[in-house]
Amino acid sequence: MRQFGLIGYPLSHSFSKRYFTEKFEKEGLNNCVYENFPLGSIIELPAMLANNPSLEGFNITIPYKEQVVPFLAEQSAVVRETGACNCVKIKGGRLTGYNTDVTGFELSLKEKLAAHHKRALILGTGGAAKAVEYVLQHLGISYQYVSRKASARTISYAALTPALLETHTLIINTTPLGMYPNVDELPPLPYEALGNNHYLFDLVYNPAKTLFLLRGEERGSVIKNGQDMLLIQAEESWKIWNDVNL
Repeated sequence: MRQFGLIGYPLSHSFSKRYFTEKFEKEGLNNCVYENFPLGSIIELPAMLANNPSLEGFNITIPYKEQVVPFLAEQSAVVRETGACNCVKIKGGRLTGYNTDVTGFELSLKEKLAAHHKRALILGTGGAAKAVEYVLQHLGISYQYVSRKASARTISYAALTPALLETHTLIINTTPLGMYPNVDELPPLPYEALGNNHYLFDLVYNPAKTLFLLRGEERGSVIKNGQDMLLIQAEESWKIWNDVNL
């Protein structure tokens, strides 16, 4: 039996197990199984691997996309540059890390991206934000990190003014704010400053429209959730696990 899975914590929100289980059934892959491995700490990873010797690969979600990196024997160029990994291939007991979030985000974002979306705000600074940063650099879009506390690289939410939103028309939420079951949460922005020039992208996919997206839609903004990004990154992971040259 070919075994794959997902690590993170918690995993009640994850779509991966359902997605791959349905994929295996639909494609008649009766020798494949995908399981959730909720780890309370990343230090539980070696024991999980030891207990699942047939595991060929696994995905990584919140909060371990950065914490998993020290456990990798090899890293793709994107993982080395971003410091974040969401896909691991196991071959000969060695873990090689990849970042399929990058491909998923870029292809999904570009569907509704317009020429005037030249400056972006990245909400959050976690592992998913690193993939977003990588893509924005590749597309030549300037960006500003936003977090709860200001730092050398970030501004605080308190510093977000209507004037800043006027010039930064692409806003990407990489935080879990608004994700089920906490659907009443949203990033603290001056939403009254949004208009039809804005593009709000939320990496959250459950619910389909978070409060963040709904507030943008009410102001005429273009909106998109993380569903397509997830589907693309999942298929990219499957390609990696089945590529005999990797």
